Amino acid sequence: MSPSLEARGLTRRFGTFTALDHLNLKVDGAKCVGFLGPNGAGKTTALKMFTDLIFPTEGEAFVNGVSVQQDRKRALAACGVLIETPEIYGSLTPREALEMVGRLRGMAPKEVRDRTDEVLAEVRMSEWTDQKVGRFSKGMKQRVNIASTLLSDPEVLLLDEPSTGLDPRGVSEVRDIIRGLKRGRRLVFFSSHLLSEVVDVCDEVALLNHGKLLFYDSLANVTSRFVGGATDVSVEFLGPVADDLVKGSIATMPGVQACTRQDPTHLTLTIAGGPPAKARVLEGLVGLRTGLVGFKESRSALEEVYLSQVTDGES
Repeated sequence: MSPSLEARGLTRRFGTFTALDHLNLKVDGAKCVGFLGPNGAGKTTALKMFTDLIFPTEGEAFVNGVSVQQDRKRALAACGVLIETPEIYGSLTPREALEMVGRLRGMAPKEVRDRTDEVLAEVRMSEWTDQKVGRFSKGMKQRVNIASTLLSDPEVLLLDEPSTGLDPRGVSEVRDIIRGLKRGRRLVFFSSHLLSEVVDVCDEVALLNHGKLLFYDSLANVTSRFVGGATDVSVEFLGPVADDLVKGSIATMPGVQACTRQDPTHLTLTIAGGPPAKARVLEGLVGLRTGLVGFKESRSALEEVYLSQVTDGES
């Protein structure tokens, strides 16, 4: 049986404020799904109901077909969870911290010892296994936190904005780890408000705004559905490019919908047709021998979708 998550009419109200509004979402199979939305969209609220940290006003959450609200222990036995940013006692080593987590989960001592070495290697913390956590950077602590979610070898991983508050190096390290996790048999479901993070590591994306699910689909389908597969690409040349070349050869290349000059050495091309079309345009530009030095999307397709779908006034 493949891992799965499901929300059926999941709703949470705090007084007159509705944090999550009848979320219906089913995710099946080993993959990485980004739970995207602005701050205050309801992402953490949803994850807390998936893990029974708060009870829904209406609806029900399921892990591997088991109701979290009706049979929490059995449902969450398959989960590894990292909600917000838990702190680790600074006097503990990663090994000691994971041993404590293993005892709380009811794991056998030998299993904890064996898994500790495996999961610390998975998050690239093996050389710090017996060092005090209090000396670690925030990014290193977060890697230990992620290791704790892997200790029981879960089928489902729920991560709440795992790179928030980290410096660029820490962000890169956490993304690399998540990218590695999705190569296994696990379902990785993580919330984020960082578009680049979702594009970098996810197979599918669910977008939440004002507590409502706007869509859930693969990244490719989302792009095709909302922006028609057209993307803006910034093109940079070593020196000025003649107008006749721009209007004649570049603007008329197959796949180029629009060509705008930004300055003598920079153009913006709107290219339709996805990656194959971009590849053909790039090959064509190289063939013109005009000193091409840059070819990069001005804004990701997901960013175009996000800006078109997410409204102002988030709380």
